[in-house]
Amino acid sequence: MKKKHYALLAAAFLLLVGAAWAWSIYRQLAAPLLAQATTHYLYIDNDDTADSVLAKLQPVSNETGMKGLQRLASHYDYDTHLRTGRYAIEPGKKALDVFRQLRNGQQSPVMLTVPEVRTMPRMAARLSAKLMIDSTAIAQALTNQQYCQQLGYDTTTIACLFVPNTYEVYWNVSLDALMQRMQKEHDAYWDAERRKKAEAQGLTPNEVVTLASIIDEETANNAEKPMIAGMYLNRLHRGMLLQADPTVKYALGDFTLRRILNKHLEVESPYNTYKYAGLPPGPIRVPSVQGIEAVLNPEQSDYLYMCAKEDFSGTHNFARTLGEHNANARRYQQALNKRGIR
Repeated sequence: MKKKHYALLAAAFLLLVGAAWAWSIYRQLAAPLLAQATTHYLYIDNDDTADSVLAKLQPVSNETGMKGLQRLASHYDYDTHLRTGRYAIEPGKKALDVFRQLRNGQQSPVMLTVPEVRTMPRMAARLSAKLMIDSTAIAQALTNQQYCQQLGYDTTTIACLFVPNTYEVYWNVSLDALMQRMQKEHDAYWDAERRKKAEAQGLTPNEVVTLASIIDEETANNAEKPMIAGMYLNRLHRGMLLQADPTVKYALGDFTLRRILNKHLEVESPYNTYKYAGLPPGPIRVPSVQGIEAVLNPEQSDYLYMCAKEDFSGTHNFARTLGEHNANARRYQQALNKRGIR
């Protein structure tokens, strides 16, 4: 009887130990992972390991929940199931649920703003700041002729691909997938109605974007853009040189120039619209949607000339004749001289 009694006691003891061990594990797995009351965003990239992911979470986790996550990562060999991405870890979420989220790649998207910028390296830097893709990889692709041609553009027209707006994408999106998304958004923007408006102006969508880029460099005043668009379209339709100062700055590679002199107009470049008729080979920047819409919906006038106002307000005086324009230009030149701008 004694032996049977001891056996029952031992079994009961082991059962209690097992129950305590199971309860301890349950507490760890069911414990909230975060020790804070706000959502934490975890970024996992290609260089991460299970240990580095846990190390990133350690400072914001409570002890019990972290033990549960560590136990799960070890038991289920998380190192071989690690998935990149941006993960929103919500307060109160159990360690077990967080592990499932990470292991299954249930990431949270980012809001990516495609900016209005002058160069593709700048575009690359701005995109990379919100994505896992390295800025160098983006810049190299957007300045590579072969890659651009695969997208249906070249290095002079690749800026036409981008329609400035904010898009929801995944942080770990690949470069190719990102460019495919940009093409999808481009095609959605250039619907039948906008293409018809472009055709009515005698322009292709790429040419609309090119003219819009010049207009955006001429002024930041959105209200004036349709008037400037109408003026430039008048010159284009009459076969006149555009004589747009921003294209000269682009040809010289210097947008800091505040005064265009005769020597600047001699620069040999297809972007020098003082020398070559028509539009330049491509956009001189990624233009704003307002600039594009101004070209598609220009203000009708018989203006053929414009000159910055002498009050430096950022707006322009428009003229129908060369004589009127020269008078406007003299006032502006005098204002530049008065301010010592060379």
